[in-house]
Amino acid sequence: MYLIFAYFDENTTNVLNGYIEKVAQATGNDFMLANNVPPHLTLSAIEARSVDVLVPAFEMLDGKISKGDISLITVGQLMPKVLYVAPYLNEYLQNLEQQVFDCFKIIPDTSISHYYRPFSWLPHITLAKTLTREQMITSIQMMEDFKRLDASIVRLGLAKVNPHEDVRLIELH
Repeated sequence: MYLIFAYFDENTTNVLNGYIEKVAQATGNDFMLANNVPPHLTLSAIEARSVDVLVPAFEMLDGKISKGDISLITVGQLMPKVLYVAPYLNEYLQNLEQQVFDCFKIIPDTSISHYYRPFSWLPHITLAKTLTREQMITSIQMMEDFKRLDASIVRLGLAKVNPHEDVRLIELH
């Protein structure tokens, strides 16, 4: 499994890292920190035999996608184990996901997850994973002070998972 990530401006990254650390300290669940998972928004999840078949398509995105702004507006949970913050789906974000999907859908012998296709995608930024029921309750309590966060998407990444490793990055202009 390989992922296409959107990464954020420095301020947003720092704020989100603060939430990740706060939840990890309160719950004792350090999955995100232990696996070096940076704050990100997953745009696509692709099954492929090798990352090498994805690199040319990923590099074709360079220069075709611009920086863009989103607003993170809510805290949520994917039961039973994931805590996240989510943006509202604006035109920039919808177009970004569609462009990424269109770029990778034509690669032979690959499969894009049904959860990362147009009109079936739930954009979110994971703050904690593998939470127990008790850790989820604690993490929700830790996020009670969450306020809207305006963010800029400034780069895209093609990454391996478990542990996280960026294969390629594209700076957006």
